[in-house]
Amino acid sequence: MTIRTRTLPALACAAGALALAGCGPEGGAAGDTPAESPAQPHGYVEGAEETAEPQWRLVLADTGDGAVHLLDPATEEVSPLGTVPGAQHAATDGRHAYISADGSVTVLDSGTWTVDHGDHVHYYRAEPGTVGETEAEGAPGVTGDAAVSVLSTGDGAPVLDRSALDEGEVEQVARPDGAAVVPYAGRLLAVGADGDAVQVLDRGGDTEDTLDETCPDPSGQAVTRRGAVLGCSDGALVVTEDDGSDEDEGALTAEKAPYPDGEDAPPAESFHHRPGAPVLAGLAADGEGAWVLDVGSAEWTRIDSGPAVAVSAAGEGLPVLVLGEDGTLRAYDPATGERTAERELMDPVEGDGPPPSVWIDTARAYVNDPAADAVHEIDYNDDLRVARTFDLEFSPDLMVETGS
Repeated sequence: MTIRTRTLPALACAAGALALAGCGPEGGAAGDTPAESPAQPHGYVEGAEETAEPQWRLVLADTGDGAVHLLDPATEEVSPLGTVPGAQHAATDGRHAYISADGSVTVLDSGTWTVDHGDHVHYYRAEPGTVGETEAEGAPGVTGDAAVSVLSTGDGAPVLDRSALDEGEVEQVARPDGAAVVPYAGRLLAVGADGDAVQVLDRGGDTEDTLDETCPDPSGQAVTRRGAVLGCSDGALVVTEDDGSDEDEGALTAEKAPYPDGEDAPPAESFHHRPGAPVLAGLAADGEGAWVLDVGSAEWTRIDSGPAVAVSAAGEGLPVLVLGEDGTLRAYDPATGERTAERELMDPVEGDGPPPSVWIDTARAYVNDPAADAVHEIDYNDDLRVARTFDLEFSPDLMVETGS
């Protein structure tokens, strides 16, 4: 691999020292992993190493031969991770990469993850490798927490035990029906393709309750610090948990964030964002521009970018990045939709293969460029400066970022 460096500054890292020991026991929702102890912190896996900084990795798959590689931006090293013949789509739960082919999904462990306690964070790394396979059709949307990872396929959702995945095994604990299923607050939120009211399930897939709001034509899901989000044809359904001290503590509340009146653009087809950040972005279903949802205010912003192939949001007060069909990367203000920067990044995106994607972390954004056998590293806080370009010896047709 050759690294093309446009500028000389080193990679920025997350700032601040972390409290890495002495965490007290904490209660958790049903299905959460056991509370941590000073000897074995929450999220620890035998053989893992705790680090002082996030361990970002890029999982890259060549759809031609199915070869999957792991790129470490900090060391610039590329290593083989496995092979998935017929690879078509990639997703992640923050640690594991899910590569789908016809009728199955292969789970690969990137060996990097984060455990977030709210007031402090733990970062870990371990040996990467292939975990196993599970049956699933299409291109599943993946959401996860400390207990489970859920693959929403549009026709049933395999719920995989997270502790088993961490130990190198694929163990399905439930498979509820539903076009979209999201783990949240120790439960599962499931909505069918007919847009009926959202069902609240336990982690075994049994119904506990039903929320009042409906979600017609569900498409897209996300979990943020401000709640879980289900995309619907009439807006987004934002589900939050009551954290008060009264008898309603732990109750779930659903609020619809409708699309603005007078907007005739089709709804967002999926959501993309920096992990945990409460600002989501999704391409409009016709590929003409994008939508941005501020989960905290439950308000949408329309971005008229023209034909686009990928989008993601960096967070509150931070840019939304849109990659156009013309190969130009553009940044937009998430509150106003105003364009703030643009950068010609690659040749126009053509062909029938998977489109490039945009992945954002706390310091950089990454855009895969399959036609050039490259990945571009972007400083999104510096007018979309191309910090580095990683020249590869294969085509990175699929890409996800792990370590969150």
